[in-house]
Amino acid sequence: MTITVSQINRWKQEGRAIAALTAWDYLSAQLVDAAGVDIALVGDSLAMPVLGYETTVPLTLDEIIHHAKAVRRGLSNAFMVVDLPFLSYQVSPEQALVTAGKVMKETGTQGVKLEGGHPAMAATVARLTQIGIPVMGHVGLTPQSVHQFGGFRKQGKTAKEAERILQEAQALERAGAFAIVLEHIPQDVAKTITQTLGIPTIGIGAGPHCDGQVLVTSDLWGLSEWQPPFAQPLADLRSQAINAVQQFCNQVRQTP
Repeated sequence: MTITVSQINRWKQEGRAIAALTAWDYLSAQLVDAAGVDIALVGDSLAMPVLGYETTVPLTLDEIIHHAKAVRRGLSNAFMVVDLPFLSYQVSPEQALVTAGKVMKETGTQGVKLEGGHPAMAATVARLTQIGIPVMGHVGLTPQSVHQFGGFRKQGKTAKEAERILQEAQALERAGAFAIVLEHIPQDVAKTITQTLGIPTIGIGAGPHCDGQVLVTSDLWGLSEWQPPFAQPLADLRSQAINAVQQFCNQVRQTP
């Protein structure tokens, strides 16, 4: 049976850690689902290892919908969440409503994820959740703001920044978000946020004190050409794949 929002929230109360990974096509979805992942995120991170963009900013709504449809077909149990791409929801709550509705109707996802927790974004999240769209928040390092940050830099390193991130997370909870991603922030800040909120926190580069963890799956598998400092691969599929292709090429060329 497919995992639900109520289960995810109950797991926080029970102290049961939540495992989340990204998926970008039918095959990756099948693999993470078969392995027992709780949340399959069609993240806009696919822009980089899958589509070859330098950041997540260029990814279009049509592109992520295309990939999300394939992911949906590969999932049986995991709760599915789809990122809304840059400038597909920031213009107004009405734009966000249309975009989120389109994504849910066309892909079959159970939730969407938006970046940021400033007052305007919290109001947007409230608008979506009020009509029944499950929303996952995202604070700390928000990759769609990479140019404003000057790179993929850790956030929340000063007391002022840490307080701002905490306030954003609280605002998202009040707006109705069912969970919040905490990305690339100090682990003591993540611990405070996790202990303060009643909804689950999902960490990525935020230390061990979150209610769950998420990684970009190509980083976990060792497929990515470049990996963030907080991502520790548990396999080296990139080298294995290259080696297999080299063996194939050698076999073909040695054939009489």
